[in-house]
Amino acid sequence: MLKPKSRWIVTKSDQTIIDSLAKDLSINHLTASLLVNRGLDTVEDARYFLFGQKSEFHDPFLLKDMDKAVERINKAIDTQEPIWVFGDYDADGVSSTTVMMKALAELGANADYYIPNRFTEGYGPNEKAFRNAADSGVGLIITVDTGISALHEATIAKELGVDLIITDHHEPGPVLPDAFTIIHPKLDDSVYPFKDLAGVGVAFKVAHALLGRVPEHLLEFAAIGTIADLVPLLGENRLIAQRGIEKLKSSQTPGLNALLKLAKTDRTAIDEETIGFMIGPRVNAAGRLGSADPAVQLMMTHDPEEAMMLAEEIDSINKERQNIVSQIAEEAVAEVEMHYPIEDNSVLVVGKEGWNAGVIGIVASKLVEKYYRPTIVLSFDKEKGLAKGSARSIAGFDLFKNLSTCRDILPHFGGHPMAAGMTLNLNDVDELRSKLNALARDQLKEEDLIPISHIDARIGVKEITIETINELGQLSPYGVSNPKPKVLIDGANISTLRKIGADQSHLKLALEEEGTVIDGIGFGFGHLHDHISPSSKLSVIGELSINEWNNIRKPQIFLRDVAVKSWQLFDFRGLKRLEKLPEMIPGDHIKWILFNPELKNKFSPFIGDSLELVTSELEAEQVGFNQSNVVLLDLPPSKDILEKLFAGKNPGRIYAHFFKENSDFFTTMPTREHFKWFYAFLAKKGPFDLKRYGDDLAKYRGWTKETIDFMSQVFFELDFVKINNGFISLVEDVPKRDLSESKTYQHKVQAFTLENELLYSSYEQLKSWFDQFIQESVKNEEAIIQWI
Repeated sequence: MLKPKSRWIVTKSDQTIIDSLAKDLSINHLTASLLVNRGLDTVEDARYFLFGQKSEFHDPFLLKDMDKAVERINKAIDTQEPIWVFGDYDADGVSSTTVMMKALAELGANADYYIPNRFTEGYGPNEKAFRNAADSGVGLIITVDTGISALHEATIAKELGVDLIITDHHEPGPVLPDAFTIIHPKLDDSVYPFKDLAGVGVAFKVAHALLGRVPEHLLEFAAIGTIADLVPLLGENRLIAQRGIEKLKSSQTPGLNALLKLAKTDRTAIDEETIGFMIGPRVNAAGRLGSADPAVQLMMTHDPEEAMMLAEEIDSINKERQNIVSQIAEEAVAEVEMHYPIEDNSVLVVGKEGWNAGVIGIVASKLVEKYYRPTIVLSFDKEKGLAKGSARSIAGFDLFKNLSTCRDILPHFGGHPMAAGMTLNLNDVDELRSKLNALARDQLKEEDLIPISHIDARIGVKEITIETINELGQLSPYGVSNPKPKVLIDGANISTLRKIGADQSHLKLALEEEGTVIDGIGFGFGHLHDHISPSSKLSVIGELSINEWNNIRKPQIFLRDVAVKSWQLFDFRGLKRLEKLPEMIPGDHIKWILFNPELKNKFSPFIGDSLELVTSELEAEQVGFNQSNVVLLDLPPSKDILEKLFAGKNPGRIYAHFFKENSDFFTTMPTREHFKWFYAFLAKKGPFDLKRYGDDLAKYRGWTKETIDFMSQVFFELDFVKINNGFISLVEDVPKRDLSESKTYQHKVQAFTLENELLYSSYEQLKSWFDQFIQESVKNEEAIIQWI
């Protein structure tokens, strides 16, 4: 068996609806099932999702008070009144600032932007910034991607005589800021058809209203913020992402072109992953380590030379960010391993002085990925006596709800079920850890601490074609609420299996079903190669794609997890270096079985006290194991012992080594004709000196001396001969007896047969022999795959 690293949950959808969508939209059943899984279970919804890029954007004036905001902005433009665009320091905030600034510039506004410093000012509008703006003559402040919680700052703006227009998408509180107007899709009395816009989506709608047309040239920026901010890629967000990605492919923006060049991006292959993994992190990096201004300047500049200089600066900042994250993550892992092991902690709370507060959220995500525990990472400020933290959670543990029960020690916190931020007194960190762990122990079962992989469909290898994969591509771009489709191939034959890569860290395989083969690649899965028997039925989950090489296009699957549901046999027969065995057997649940006590000293030096000696059928019966890795170090004295060892039991894997010092298999096994000739020889020659002439007789017959000695011993046990001082002679008038009545003969036949069947049989023969006695648990499949 090979256990998966996650719980596999396959979504079961209504087959009637799937059939209807497939027929009405002329799509295959796999695509139809994926649409249903995403809640798109009507023809209208599914059609809009698949072909919505041809649709139009919603009327921006459906957003409450948009007309009021446009009128005030136009008034400022007409009078050249100074306008401040107040943004945020993440990718959504930077792209929102860019969209608003470019729209205002196009209309000739006297506008500038301001983004607060994460470390000196914190998140969102602040009084000092607003006062500075007023002092410099600013009469209108437009927030983008921020401001919905700025109750105090809105009051200050009013006192200063500055009109405040808030454009935001974060959750509105029970009390709204007293601003000039608020543009927000989630206001209680909003009639806007789509509620889940990113901050840049709201800014884009304002630009649309100001310009009187859809600002197609701003879509590339809107797509960056929308994808990077992890809002649901459905509805209007999907439209922004789709069209924005297409714009990026032919972008004329010097800054974005410079960034794409540095990232060595193929322009024709730009997709949501280009934004999510290449552009987004670089744009985010500036605000994480310092000022976000260079990121805005990069998007705003028209000078290619300045663009390249800024791109290089941001790329350098991103590399520094990566190094900092790597260092903090390494230290955080050490904290967990040394002080807060996951065996004792259902929630991880770690912190240290000097950890950069701008990246601890990323570190928290890395710890969740490694340990699958709700995690809080804190940056300690001992001078102020405070700890500032970021938290990430897992399914089943509502961070916001649980942190809310700790309000007495959390003067400042906010977030949602899966992520949160907080500030608390350093002296309260231990209490927070204790409280959250107590809550988690009550709420989380053991299985909740195993990662979940949600699977869209179980499919056969024959169903995977280039045409199918091309059609699935219509579901992109992928993101929140529209994840990249993950499929299950269950119990396929392994056609090829090998490690690849300079450090052999990746796995390449081919799976076969009924003559159809699909290639698979698992990056970082190379270590599993030695834990998968080539004869096993392999189950894999992953994402389908098309591999193009030398103008040949073939379907392939990118592996995300693998499993073998039945027990596996690993053939270690013939392994010479016995000391290598311990490092070749994985896991903690290992049973080292030794049958012959005289071999104990041979194995104990490198296995130690873990050896389990089995010398009888009773002892074999009493050995217990369930999903253990069972290592058969030496050859048992009989198959009966081996049968008793495995009958009705459920091993995970069997490693057959079957060491035997002296093999009986390659010595001559005398036939009845051998015995008949030897008996006639003794009858004719009379007493024969075995010591003196045994070797000569063996050479004469082409036998070995051991064969002569063996037959002599058999005759002696059957009372056919007397042996005295090396001389052997027949006993007269002995009744007939069968050779099998001799103990020596029995042992020889048994040893010969045992070696033939266990030591020198083929892999398939040995596997088949074990299969007769192993009672596999019917729960294996249920433990791996759940159906919902």
